[in-house]
Amino acid sequence: MTITIAIADDQQLVRGGFRALLDAEADMRVVGEAGTGEGIVALVERERPDVVLMDIRMPGLDGIEATTRIVSDPTLSATRIVVVTTFELDDYVVAAIRAGASGFLVKDTEPVELIRAVRVVAGGDALLSPGVTRRLLARVAEGARAPHDQGLLDSLTDREREVLVQVAAGRSNEEIAAELFLSPLTAKTHVSRILTKLGVRDRVQLVVLAYESGLVKPGWH
Repeated sequence: MTITIAIADDQQLVRGGFRALLDAEADMRVVGEAGTGEGIVALVERERPDVVLMDIRMPGLDGIEATTRIVSDPTLSATRIVVVTTFELDDYVVAAIRAGASGFLVKDTEPVELIRAVRVVAGGDALLSPGVTRRLLARVAEGARAPHDQGLLDSLTDREREVLVQVAAGRSNEEIAAELFLSPLTAKTHVSRILTKLGVRDRVQLVVLAYESGLVKPGWH
């Protein structure tokens, strides 16, 4: 299976570097580049890539609004967006995660980590380390304007709520299984059911929901 990728960055040199690196991988293919937000939205609508590497600061439509447009289009639900930013906890990153991005990378990421990140996100996993997850989502929680409908979490069983708390801590399925004395397959099944019940795209959005609903508080581990 080949992972298709689109690259959005206003610097041609950055786009060219990413393209050369990713196209060299046997299981990856860059389907296009764009230097503006409008351009990447049009490219994604046309090519429907698996993963988008999204710069934030671009002329005209910025990466946050471009992310919002892509995520809000139900026909593009299979496309995952990774924000590529200069600073790890840039306020723009928080806004992008809120908009529906599946994770983020800093621009000085090592090449091997960029390649790994594309595979991780294409596979449906979140691209946030546990420590970064807690710091980032604490920022999301602090900026929450209003909690989600509390009734939304009523659809979850007690065990599913326990699993959601673990997801919010940035733990993998294997770590959740060890913490709650489950098999990894059972943990994975619980996460899949929670995603379906709450109608969210991926684990990153589950973490956002856990904080914004009040199920998890900033500073919890």
